[in-house]
Amino acid sequence: MNREILEKLEYFLQYYRDVYGKDFFVDSRRIARLEAELPRIQPTIPPQPQRKAPMKQPPKTRTEFNPDEKPHTPLWDFMRSINTCTKCALSKSRTKFVFGDGNEHADIMFIGEAPGADEDRTGIPFVGRAGKLLDKLLAHIHLKREDVFIANILKCRPPNNRDPLPGEVQQCIPYLYTQIEMIQPKIIVALGRVAAQNLLETNASLKQMRGRLWQYRGVDMIVTYHPAAILRNGGLLNPTLEDFKFLAELYHEKIRRGKTGH
Repeated sequence: MNREILEKLEYFLQYYRDVYGKDFFVDSRRIARLEAELPRIQPTIPPQPQRKAPMKQPPKTRTEFNPDEKPHTPLWDFMRSINTCTKCALSKSRTKFVFGDGNEHADIMFIGEAPGADEDRTGIPFVGRAGKLLDKLLAHIHLKREDVFIANILKCRPPNNRDPLPGEVQQCIPYLYTQIEMIQPKIIVALGRVAAQNLLETNASLKQMRGRLWQYRGVDMIVTYHPAAILRNGGLLNPTLEDFKFLAELYHEKIRRGKTGH
């Protein structure tokens, strides 16, 4: 078994043990066989140069978003100007307005669908189980949450995590357009069907949208599965890892071109 397959195997097992827990359905007999296989195949791997640990546990996320902690820059002042928005009915049921968080000068911007229960409680995007999985996916390509910016199509949680209604998207998505203009990312990553369909204005399935490079308002865009979908279906993990590998290659190529001026 080559190193690439072994890394995927170890990566999958780590997710199984540390992230998915009892809620993740998997054939326990198959997992037992895979775990038994690891000690046998480990010695056959040639020594590799030490590298920045991709599987290092990400730092604990903050417990609550505090607007006052943010500097007075155009992006964060924009956040303060809209965080009491009442344009749609979701403002009446929300606990916190979830503007987004991360590096305001990020080269990579992740866009999800809408806040969930944990995000509504804390005001921070992607902090529940799906957020922990996203942190691990970022670590897999040597990135941290502080390196990117994470936002959603909607800034308020829809009841029972239902899909955003067209009217809610129409009212809220201009805020996202402004965020993108201010951050000026080099790459946008749409997490999940709802985010991708709204950004690309299409009814195509996620399977049809992923695996290729899109242009969104002049910015390269990749579509991949939402971490919550992976938690429900572990078979989506490997395709998502492929998408993140593509993201890393695209990002590094942009950095290389930037340095050479090509």
